[in-house]
Amino acid sequence: MTRKTLNITDQIYDYLLSVSLKETDVQRELREETAKQPQAMMQISPDQGQFMALLVKLMGAKKIIEIGVFTGYSSLCMAMALPDDGHIVACDINKEYTDIARQYWRKAGVADKIELVLAPAIRTLDKLLAQGEQGTYDFVFIDADKPEYPDYYERSLQLIRKGGLIAIDNVLWYGKPADPVEKDKDTLAIRKFNQKLYQDSRVMISMLTIADGLTLALKL
Repeated sequence: MTRKTLNITDQIYDYLLSVSLKETDVQRELREETAKQPQAMMQISPDQGQFMALLVKLMGAKKIIEIGVFTGYSSLCMAMALPDDGHIVACDINKEYTDIARQYWRKAGVADKIELVLAPAIRTLDKLLAQGEQGTYDFVFIDADKPEYPDYYERSLQLIRKGGLIAIDNVLWYGKPADPVEKDKDTLAIRKFNQKLYQDSRVMISMLTIADGLTLALKL
């Protein structure tokens, strides 16, 4: 029995993409444009985007919340996997980056499925709760400010239905949470959040080593 996940070298990763990734031209163009941005490292990997799209399809999801949009690659992947009447509430505060996202959503023909809300995500989530949206969402993707993860998570848990899924990005954070020497703000926040999820009996979790770490939390 293999004890741990295979160490992914560049050669193995290129092979993985060559026999797995099925990107559209628009997805590829968006990734290439994002790579030119100064914060390009915030972009999720294409294999992660494809995996999330598969989850959306597998669940038959129709209502999604995304917390942290950046240039819109993850939104694009999920929107393309939604049925025609599917809907994403996409939360971000950066107009410059989300203008890029809007351009590619339109180009892919999925802009009508995505409602971009330019405001602090906590405010947006609280508004959804105030509108009586509890238990109506199928899937939430959290990829924003790390110290805010607990607040995003608690609100998301209220907004998703039983059997709904929350996907939390960057839970391995370059490996820093595993190193007790690392004590920067984001690392401490991720380390504490991972412990919170591990002890949370309201969900069933699985932490995956894809990209920078992705935890899936299924609401029981």
